[in-house]
Amino acid sequence: MTALSLVTAVTVGLVTGLTGRVVAPRSRPAPWWLPVAAGIAAAMLATVVARTTNSAPGGPGLVEIGLQLLLATAAVTAVGVTADRTPAGGRWKRDSRETP
Repeated sequence: MTALSLVTAVTVGLVTGLTGRVVAPRSRPAPWWLPVAAGIAAAMLATVVARTTNSAPGGPGLVEIGLQLLLATAAVTAVGVTADRTPAGGRWKRDSRETP
């Protein structure tokens, strides 16, 4: 992985994550950093996949950037659909009347 590929992956993941965070409805509150981290991780994974297939040996090509966008968008969408701050029971802290 070249430095330019790494910078491209982080940029694509960051922009995709921030865009997903802004566009996502507030009905599923997630930490602000979660879609960004998922976008960056997925874009870096796409870079690794593109590099192992030798899609563009000199630098990031259209195939690599397209794969980064595709995987980052899928990851940010998955986070937006599944992430929630509240636990399954719907409460944050233990009720004072419950026994430990």
